[in-house]
Amino acid sequence: MSAATAGILGALAGFGVILIVAGLRRTAAAPQSSPRLAQLAARVRQEATMPRVAVTLVTMAVVAAVTRWPSGTVLAGLAAWFLPRVLGPDREHARALERIEAIATFTEMLRDTISAAAGLEQAILAAEPVAPAPVREHVVLLAARIRRGARLPEALRAFAAETADPTADLVVAALLLAAEQQARDLAQLLGSLADSARQHAVMRMRVAAGRARVRTAARIIIAVTMVLVIGLLAWSRAFLAPYGTPAGQLMLLVVGACFSTGFWWLHRISVMGDDPRLLVNLGTAAEAGTNGARP
Repeated sequence: MSAATAGILGALAGFGVILIVAGLRRTAAAPQSSPRLAQLAARVRQEATMPRVAVTLVTMAVVAAVTRWPSGTVLAGLAAWFLPRVLGPDREHARALERIEAIATFTEMLRDTISAAAGLEQAILAAEPVAPAPVREHVVLLAARIRRGARLPEALRAFAAETADPTADLVVAALLLAAEQQARDLAQLLGSLADSARQHAVMRMRVAAGRARVRTAARIIIAVTMVLVIGLLAWSRAFLAPYGTPAGQLMLLVVGACFSTGFWWLHRISVMGDDPRLLVNLGTAAEAGTNGARP
């Protein structure tokens, strides 16, 4: 078997593994209504871009052509898929901050509109065209449900389920209280929630700054390990010769799993976790908000 044929077969095998993992994740997330699983599935679909898939396949083809190791080809594909996100900037944290700021701005819009003697539904419809970009899609869907005649509490619960953000849960809880219990001083409450959201964003920025050293150390450890592996493949093939046997391939998978677990733990301790949500298990409410009509 030529090196080119081995590279192509290894790349196709790795691509099949990626497709199987993605399919299993989507199948597992379908019968459940957990916003976390739905968010994870959406992130996997969003990250499966053509450049990322191409880089992964090219990396697997090169490793397969150079080493002709099935285990090494699979490990190289996994490294090419996950390591850029681990070694790169924390984009998830940046998106979370943008979302919190957007929710605070949207809350202030509702407060100002309600203060002008407008109803809650009218305030949401008025804020739709100028909603901040990170939450505009969800606000547009919320306004569309209201226009279709959905009951306001159901539309708000669907909005919370789609946004899947703890700060949005606080705002939706206040709006639900106003919609169902006729709460007083809603404008003042919304103003307090907006201030709290901005303070929460500042706190997350301070915590992220404190974890910058840990994240930098994790990047250095992972990068040095990968450089060492590449150096061994390039200049010390005799040292890695025992991995060319079937038993060596099995051991290579074990070693790769150990390093992958260590890298995952380093990544976990260097990033900020998600805050607990207040409104959960809203899948049924989201469907009701989409299809429900005002009696």
